[in-house]
Amino acid sequence: MTIYTSINTKKQISKLFQLYESGQVNETTARNLNKILELEVNQLQIDFVATEKDLSVFEHQYNKTTANFFRQWQAGEIDDHMDYVEWASLAQMADNLRKRLEFLTSENQK
Repeated sequence: MTIYTSINTKKQISKLFQLYESGQVNETTARNLNKILELEVNQLQIDFVATEKDLSVFEHQYNKTTANFFRQWQAGEIDDHMDYVEWASLAQMADNLRKRLEFLTSENQK
């Protein structure tokens, strides 16, 4: 995403929020916003499942859970072997995806 697109998107979301705050969002817009959120959640779920599948390959190859590996990685107990760098990156990606999914699907959002 380019900087212009990002700024433009932020402006558009801000405008929609202002309409919402003033009670002027119509039903069609509300449905479309919900659909956009559903699409984002679906894509995150697809990406999360694919990342978890990639992580399981490393877990089987090295006979270690990702959680145990990552604790050792962060503690500096594991070297910078290319597989380990990739595994650590995938672990961080999975964590990021999980957090985004939790945020978007949480019932307690404001």
